[in-house]
Amino acid sequence: MGQFFAKDYTGGAFELYGAGHITALVIITFICLSLLYFRKVWGEKEKKFFRYFLAIVLVIDELSWHAWAAYWGLWNIRFMLPLHLCSICLWLSVYMLFTRNYTIYELVYFLGIGGATQALLTPDASQYGFPHFRAFQTFIGHGLLVIIPIYMTIVEGYRPTLQSFKRVFIWTNIYMIPVFFLNLALGSNYLFIHYKPNFPTLLDLLAPWPWYVLELEVVGFAIISLLYIPFLLKDWKAKQPPLTNLRRDLR
Repeated sequence: MGQFFAKDYTGGAFELYGAGHITALVIITFICLSLLYFRKVWGEKEKKFFRYFLAIVLVIDELSWHAWAAYWGLWNIRFMLPLHLCSICLWLSVYMLFTRNYTIYELVYFLGIGGATQALLTPDASQYGFPHFRAFQTFIGHGLLVIIPIYMTIVEGYRPTLQSFKRVFIWTNIYMIPVFFLNLALGSNYLFIHYKPNFPTLLDLLAPWPWYVLELEVVGFAIISLLYIPFLLKDWKAKQPPLTNLRRDLR
């Protein structure tokens, strides 16, 4: 148990796409797919219980990380303010799970899934491999940021619209402005817009600073576009006349 919470962990560094990483990704994927079954059998009582359960787990997971960092003297305003997109989506998700607020759902759907998926593929667990607390905490938190909006979509019946797409993209860019100046004041790197992180990420494939920030605009637009495509196709299909009508018109 001492090594589970240890600062100087001797169990080995996190192995990117090692057995622990792959197992965590498989579990998260399985939970998401299982929601297709539960949407058919859950009533309002079960849905409410599950929403509250997800919210409580998310809060415990996040607060435990801050408590662990503070205990070992690692908590620092330059790194641990809730200003990254995943941190913001985490607390917004908690609020949404209790209130079922649709506006928050829009943000969490696009930014939560988009941001957390990248974090799951290239997690910042550094020297803390499984079975250390930080490895579990990282995958639980980011995994829930994917599971929660998928749950709200599949089970609760929420969905984004074209206006959601526009609002999220615009407000995300507006949010970057004060964060940019805050980074200058604190010497921080929230949103990773001042330099690339010192652990492997998809940003490594982009140009050096500051050009990769512009490329991030393109990447971000592509990601939220990809997340909207299923609903775009659904809307397009709904507007098509039934096949029987088309056959009748061709006669």
